[in-house]
Amino acid sequence: MARPAAEHPTELELQILKILWERSPLPVRDVRQSLADQGRDLAHTSVITTLNTMVGKQYLSRSMVGNACLFAPTLSREQVSRGMLDDVVERVFDGSAKAVMLSLFESADLHSDDLKELRRLINQKARQAESSG
Repeated sequence: MARPAAEHPTELELQILKILWERSPLPVRDVRQSLADQGRDLAHTSVITTLNTMVGKQYLSRSMVGNACLFAPTLSREQVSRGMLDDVVERVFDGSAKAVMLSLFESADLHSDDLKELRRLINQKARQAESSG
């Protein structure tokens, strides 16, 4: 029995998306070389298969230039990160943004400047909530 399609990109798909967000469109050989440069040396056919799977999932578009197949992302980094984060918030923290923030504060090594910026953003959000509510 086939396993159900993942709602979000796999680890390899996410790695490929990151490469293509930085520079695209790219041919298979350049995607493969970028993966190898990052310590993930895959067979050419494995990269082609993964890229074609990603086209099928509508994560990438494919175009032909001469006899080279070029791949480009159809999703932005923001779309992917928001979807994955929303999923974590729902599945792990039962939809509680407060629980997520508390967990981040406990697990992350925050510097003074980071805390000041977070405080500024929280205050900004609080003002927006007060003016709309």
